[in-house]
Order: sequence, then C-alpha cells, then structure tokens
Amino acid sequence: MFKTFIVGILLGVAVAAAALHYFPAVNQSREQSLIIVHPNRGNSETFHVNIPMDRVMTGAPSQKEPLPVGLEWPVDPRFADTRAELFKIRNGKDAVVGVASRIAANDVSSGEIVEWVLHLPARGSAYVIMQAEPLEDGYRTGNLAAGTREFSPLVGRVSEQWVADTSGAEDAPVGRIELTTAFVARKVEEE
Repeated sequence: MFKTFIVGILLGVAVAAAALHYFPAVNQSREQSLIIVHPNRGNSETFHVNIPMDRVMTGAPSQKEPLPVGLEWPVDPRFADTRAELFKIRNGKDAVVGVASRIAANDVSSGEIVEWVLHLPARGSAYVIMQAEPLEDGYRTGNLAAGTREFSPLVGRVSEQWVADTSGAEDAPVGRIELTTAFVARKVEEE
C-alpha cells in the first residue's frame, strides 16, 4: 500500500510537470532586443515614445489637464518647478518593451535638472542624468549614472531628441521622443 502511494505521488508530479511544460499557466514572452553591436565592443539601441499615445502620466503644478484625470500635484513649494512624466517605451519594431519616467525640475542650487529612468522588465533599469540645455541640433545628451541587472556593469551615453511627425496622417502621433543609448562594459573602458 505504501509503495502504491509513493508511486502515485511520483507519477502525479511527473504528470503535473508535463502538463505545465505543454500547457503553461503563464505565457510570458520577451520582445527581442534590437541592439547594434559596434567594433569597439560597445552597443547601441534606440527606443521611442509616441506622443500623446504613449504618455501614461504627466504631472506639474497648476496643470489644467493632468493625466490621469484627477491627479493631484503636491502643494509643497519644493515641487513648484517640477514636472514628472511616465511613458510606454517602444523599440524599433514599434513594440512596447517597457516604461520610462522623465523628471524635469528647476533646482535653486544646481539649475535645471532632467533625468530619465528606463525600465525594461526582462532586462533591468537604467538611470540617466541629462544635460539641462539641448545642443544646437536639438539633441539633449546625458550619462548612464546607474543601472540594474543587465545595465549595472555598463557605462555610456544616452541622447534624447524630439522628432515631429510630418506624415500628415489622421491617426499619426504629434511626434515622438527618441532615446538612443550607447553603452560599453565598464571593464573594457578601464583597460
């Protein structure tokens, strides 16, 4: 009787494992990364945000129409010159691959601050501190300040650029924010 019980348990575990293998309870898929590898052992990748479709949240003091509706911005004077936005980010195939937040503030001691956090659930997060003033050609550049998982051993630069839509299509976005990363492994750079 005891042997039958043990065989039943082992057979049950095997059937459950086979069932989960052929009929997964959760079907998570990872979007393929569209990374360009360069001869210097670095890599680059471009993401974009379609405006206004990919804007999830935007908040600023005295904003007439916050997103989402009903969002209340803190009344504290420390947040008077702060703007926060949350976006869906897309890869080159226009597939949503993560979320990004952009904080812009005017700090009395250090001037204007612009920071991005890119979060790609399957890969990790990248925290980027941008230059406050855009360059002459409209780009804003910044450095990778910190990262998690895949981005933790990397250093590099990120550029941000606004690209207005010129298609004239009725359902086209107003434009898009393009974020281009150029990262290299920390060990390679220090050699």
